[in-house]
Amino acid sequence: MALSDHSLLKHPHTGSPEAITELLESSADGLTSAQAKQRLASHGPNQLPEPPVPSAFRRFLAQFNNLLIMVLVAAALITALLGHWLDTAVILAVVVVNTVLGFVQEGKAEKAIASIRNMLAPQANVLRDGQREKLPAEQLVPGDLVLLEAGDKVPADLRLLQVSSLEIQESLLTGESVPVSKQTKAVAIDAPLGDRSGMAFSGTLVTSGQGRGIVVSTGAATELGRIGHLLTDVQQISTPLLRQISQLSKWLTGFIFAMALSVLAFGYLLRGMPFDELFVIVVGLSVAAIPEGLPAVLTVTLAIGVQAMARRNAVVRRLPAIETLGALSVICTDKTGTLTRNEMMVASVVFADQNLKVSGEGYEPAGEITAQGHPVAPDRRLQWLAKAAALCNDSELVMQEGQWQVLGDPMEGALLRFSGKAGIDLAKLQQSLPRQAQIPFDARHRYMVTAHSGEVDVLLVKGAPESLLEMCSTQMLADGGTAPIELDYWHREAQEIAAQGQRVLAFAIRTSSTPITELDHQDVASELVFIGFTGLIDPPRSEAIEAVQECQRAGIEVKMITGDHAGTAAAIGRQIGLRLTETALTGQQIDEMSDEQLSQAVLSTDVFARTSPEHKLRLVTALQAQNKVVAMTGDGVNDSPALKRADVGIAMGRNGSEAAKEAAELVLLDDNFASIAVAIRKGRTVYDNLRKVISFLLPINGGESLSLIIAILFALTLPITAAQILWVNMVSSVALALALAFEKSESAVMQRPPRPAAQALLSAELLWRILLVTTLFTLGVFGQFILTQQQGSSLEVSRTMAVNTLVAMEVFYLFSVRYSYGTSITLRGVMGTPAVLWSIGAVTVFQLLFTYVPWMNLAFGTAALSAPQLLQVAVFGVLVMLLIELEKWLRSGLISPSRASC
Repeated sequence: MALSDHSLLKHPHTGSPEAITELLESSADGLTSAQAKQRLASHGPNQLPEPPVPSAFRRFLAQFNNLLIMVLVAAALITALLGHWLDTAVILAVVVVNTVLGFVQEGKAEKAIASIRNMLAPQANVLRDGQREKLPAEQLVPGDLVLLEAGDKVPADLRLLQVSSLEIQESLLTGESVPVSKQTKAVAIDAPLGDRSGMAFSGTLVTSGQGRGIVVSTGAATELGRIGHLLTDVQQISTPLLRQISQLSKWLTGFIFAMALSVLAFGYLLRGMPFDELFVIVVGLSVAAIPEGLPAVLTVTLAIGVQAMARRNAVVRRLPAIETLGALSVICTDKTGTLTRNEMMVASVVFADQNLKVSGEGYEPAGEITAQGHPVAPDRRLQWLAKAAALCNDSELVMQEGQWQVLGDPMEGALLRFSGKAGIDLAKLQQSLPRQAQIPFDARHRYMVTAHSGEVDVLLVKGAPESLLEMCSTQMLADGGTAPIELDYWHREAQEIAAQGQRVLAFAIRTSSTPITELDHQDVASELVFIGFTGLIDPPRSEAIEAVQECQRAGIEVKMITGDHAGTAAAIGRQIGLRLTETALTGQQIDEMSDEQLSQAVLSTDVFARTSPEHKLRLVTALQAQNKVVAMTGDGVNDSPALKRADVGIAMGRNGSEAAKEAAELVLLDDNFASIAVAIRKGRTVYDNLRKVISFLLPINGGESLSLIIAILFALTLPITAAQILWVNMVSSVALALALAFEKSESAVMQRPPRPAAQALLSAELLWRILLVTTLFTLGVFGQFILTQQQGSSLEVSRTMAVNTLVAMEVFYLFSVRYSYGTSITLRGVMGTPAVLWSIGAVTVFQLLFTYVPWMNLAFGTAALSAPQLLQVAVFGVLVMLLIELEKWLRSGLISPSRASC
C-alpha cells in the first residue's frame, strides 16, 4: 500500500505526531538518503504540475472562431470584389485589432497556475541521516523532517511535531488577518482549514517562533496544489456582453443574408434585371447593412471605460469585464482588507466597573476613548493598562509610503496605537521604565511577561483571559487600588466581547519592592492584579459601509465570504448592514447541504464564515444557478478558483497574491470595496454608452439598406452608391459614434436595478428606436434625393445631397441619442461635450473634402454644392432631431433637464 493511500495520512491533522511519524516510517533523525531517493522516484518532485497549454498559433486561430469576425471578413471580401482596396484594408485592420486583443487576453488561467507554482518555497531546512541540510524544496518527500524558523516559507504540507511560540501567517489560504498560533495536538476530522492548528501548509509564512514538522504531502497533493487543480477544472463563463454581441452577430448575419437573397431573387426573377448588374447592387446592399465600424467602436468604448477605471484605482485586465460590472446583481466579497482595513485596532476596553469604546481606524493615530459617547480622562487604571499595552510589546509602528505599518504582530501594533490614544508617550515611557527581563509568548502558556525597573519596579503580563484570570487574586480599581477579583463577571464580559467578533486580550500587573532582572513562569503563577480586557478587531472601512449601502440601493446584493471565524464575520456583517440568520453560515454547514439546498440558502443570508476554496466556488456557482451575475473579490490563493468562476473576478492589488490577480478580470490598486461601487457605476455607464452606440449605428445602416431596397423594388435610381455608403459607414458614422464612448453617467444610474442577465442587447425599446430612426433616415435620404432631382440637379449633385443629408441627420441624431433618460433640448445638451464637438468638427472637415476636392469627386461620384444646398441639407437634420425628441416626449412624458447627464 502506498503511503498516501493510508486513511490517516489523508487527514493528518487527526493523528498524533507519533502516529504520523510511524506511518511515514521516519524517525527523529529524519529519512535516510536511500529512503528519500526511493520516495522521490515514487512521489515525484515537490512542485505543481504544469497544465497543458495550447500553442500560440492555435490560440491565435481560435480568435477567428467568432461570427462577428467572420461577418467582417465577409465584408472585406465584398469590398474587395467591388475594387475598394482602401476600404478592404480598413475593415481588415478592424479584424486584426479585435483578434490581437483576444489573443493577448488569453491564457489567464495558465498564468494563475504559474503564479501559484512560484509561491512554493525555493529551499527547505531538513534532517536527513541525522544531519541538518538545506535542500531545494522540490526534493522534499513524505517523511522528511523540516525545521521551521521565523521568516521561512513552509515548503510542503507538514504535520507539526514540535513547536516553540510558532505562529504562521495563513491568510493566502484562510483569509485570517492575523498569524495563527500552532500546537501539536490532533483536531477533529471536519475541522476547517484555519482550525487545523497542528498543520503547517505549503506556501504560508512563519512569522515568529520555531517548529519541526514531518512532510505529509508534496506537490499537487498539498492544499496549494489542490487549489491549482481547482483552477484547471473551473469553467470560465462568458460575459453577458459577449453573449449578447454573439446573439446580435447571429441576428445581423442571418437578417442580412436573408435580405440579400430575397432582393436578388426579386430583382432577377420578377424584375428581370441582368444578374451581373443586380449582383453588384446586392453587394452594395450588404455593405450598407453591415455595421463595419461597430466592433471597433465597441472596443474603444470599453477601452475608454478601462482608462476611467484606472484613474479610480481599478485596473481592468479584460475589456468586457468593465461592462459586466454594470450587470452585477451580487457581489461576493472577502472581509479582510476589502471591507476592513486589514489593520487591527483596539475597539473596546473592559474594567471592573466600566466599559469603554475606542474610535479610529487601524493604525491611524486619530481616535479617542469614550464612555457612553463622552471622552474620558485617563485614570490610574487606564494609564496602567495603556502602559502595559505599550511595554509588554515587541512590535513597532512605522510610517512607510505615507501609511502606518506595523513591524511585528498586528495585535501588538494595535496596542501601541491604543496607548497613544490614552496619552502615553512611548519614547518617554521606555526611558522611564526600561525592560529588564521577559518571558516571550508561547502557545502552551498563552501569555507574555516583561519586567521593568525605573520610577517603579513592575512586572507586566499580557495574554489570553482564561490564562491570566487563573493567576490573579485581585482586580484594579479606578484609583489604582485593588479589590477581590470577580471571576464570573470577567468570564461573562470576555464572552460578550468575543461574541462581537473581537479578539480579547487580558492585562495584569504586580509591583515589586526590588528590581526584577530574571523571570521564570513561577514568578507569575499567582498573586497578580488583574487590570482589564481589550477587545481588538479589524474594523470595517467607513467608505466600505457607504459603498455597500450604495450597492444595495442599486439593487445589488453584497455577500461576505471569509475564512475567518463565524463570530468575527457576523460582527463585521452587522456593522456594514448585511443580512444574517442567527449567525454566519459556516463552511461546515455548507458541506452538509446539497446543491439545491445551498442555492436556496444563498438567497437568505449574506455572511459566510470559515470557508474553504471549494466552499467559495460552490457559493459562486449556487448564485449563478439562480441567474445572478456574480462578482467575487479576494486576495489569497484560496480565492483564485472562485475568482475565475465568477462573472467578474476582482483581486486586491496591494496585498493580493499573484495567483488571485492572474485569475481576476479586475484588480483594485487600493484594496478598497468603495472602488467596486465606483466600478459598477462606470460599468453601467459603459453599457448605456454601448447601447447608445448600437442605437446610433444600426439605424444609419438600416436607412442606407432600406433606401437601396426601395430603389430595387420600385425600379428607381439608387440615391446613394455602394462606395458612398462605405464612406459614410467607415468615416462619419464611426467618428460620431466614438463621441458616445465618452458620455458621462446619466443621473440616477445607481438607483436603477441591475438589468437581467438574459436581457437581449436589442430590447423592444431599442428595436422600436432603430425602426423609427431607420424610417426617418430612409425618408430623409430619398426625400432629399427626389427633391434635388426635381430642382433640376444632376445625378452626381443629387447623390451628393443625399449623402450629406445622411451625415447631417447623423450629426443631429447624435445630440438626441446622448440622453437615454432625458431630453437633448437643453442648454447643456446643445453645448455638447468636447468629444462631441471634436467628432462633429472632424466629420465636417471630411465631408467638405468629400464634397469639394476634385479627386474625391472623381473617386466617389460626387459634386460641389452651393450654400443654399448646404442649408437645405441642414434643415433635414434638424427635422429628424425634432421628430425624435417629440417621440421621446410622447412615449415617456417630458423629462426634466435635471435627469440629463450628470
